[in-house]
Amino acid sequence: MPLSAGLRALALGMLGMSTLGMLACANLQTGFDRQTLDDPEAGLVLGVFPLSKNAIVDGDTVKVDGLDASLRLLAIDTEETFKGDKAWRAYEVGWEAYLVNEQAKTSRPIKVATPLGMDAKYWAQDFFKGVNKVRLERDHPKEIRGRFNRFLTYVFVERDGEWINYNVECVRAGMSPYFTKYGYSRRFHEEFVAAQDEARAAKRGIWADDAMAYRDYDLRLIWWYGRGDFIAEFEADAALDPSLISLTNWDSLDRLEDRLGDEVEVLATIGDIRQGARGPKRVLLSRRLGSDFPLIFWEEEVFEQSGIQRYRGEFVRVRGVVTSYTDSRSGRRQLQIEVRDPAQIRLPTYVPPGDPEDFQEDDLEWGAQDKQPAAPPPDDFAPLDPPPHERR
Repeated sequence: MPLSAGLRALALGMLGMSTLGMLACANLQTGFDRQTLDDPEAGLVLGVFPLSKNAIVDGDTVKVDGLDASLRLLAIDTEETFKGDKAWRAYEVGWEAYLVNEQAKTSRPIKVATPLGMDAKYWAQDFFKGVNKVRLERDHPKEIRGRFNRFLTYVFVERDGEWINYNVECVRAGMSPYFTKYGYSRRFHEEFVAAQDEARAAKRGIWADDAMAYRDYDLRLIWWYGRGDFIAEFEADAALDPSLISLTNWDSLDRLEDRLGDEVEVLATIGDIRQGARGPKRVLLSRRLGSDFPLIFWEEEVFEQSGIQRYRGEFVRVRGVVTSYTDSRSGRRQLQIEVRDPAQIRLPTYVPPGDPEDFQEDDLEWGAQDKQPAAPPPDDFAPLDPPPHERR
């Protein structure tokens, strides 16, 4: 079920009045100091930035100038655009057969090019038409960059003296669901819920009866709400207990270092699971790429009884003592938690869709890689169903 009002209130307690103060004091000038971009004390507003040339890659990919990394737009996930001949040729068999063929490749919900993905790009181009600059804001002062180093942001456009949240309007237009797979919006949850309800009632975009879009959004929403509830429950608990640490926070490793030898509880997504020829099984909890946090399972029975392998790509809670070791080959010191009791692992109550063997790196952060622009269909393109409307 979606996040309850009481649980949401507790989760938001960690922001408190300090967040309101940061918003009130945030510098909204067009200038910015590059040194503050990774500084949580800078507040929730990153700054105002010029749009790049050809800024709109697709419905959830917008480029700006002046940053050292790209953006990951929060709480939205538009469908993919067709990026080359191969994608268009796959669609040539007709919409229904195309969906069947793509779903046959995986047991998990698909993320592929669709006509609605093209529509989302066109809609975004219209939304940003005539816009030269945008304001970027964070959802939380400690949630700065994602796994692939991208800035986690809402994008605002100024119209008639008011800053309009593109992320929310994308959902209102039916170009994206309210995407809670990586957590509910802490600042705009009610706005996203209302926008999605409005879009569904009006049957806009992905919610239209005849939409050439994914058919399983009801399933996806149940899954995503389960993840959102799991994250929100942890954040509510963490607001009352500093030994609870989310590995998505920028300062998580520093906090774990400070608690070396003490018991903590961490929240993270399960990434790679490794078993060498000798030694323990290592389950990597995902952080910034290249700095994952290992769980060490010395006994296969403990690993199996924990059930953790069924939840690859999902958020889990792990309790244990922070220890460290030094890699004999690299000389690098690594923090870790040893799991000697299955009870140290707390799994979500929902069962994620699909086979965990179909897990991919992209499951750890949506839209993991920088996207390529959409491509026009081949000159001899001859689909059984009409292609997406080519307006440009």
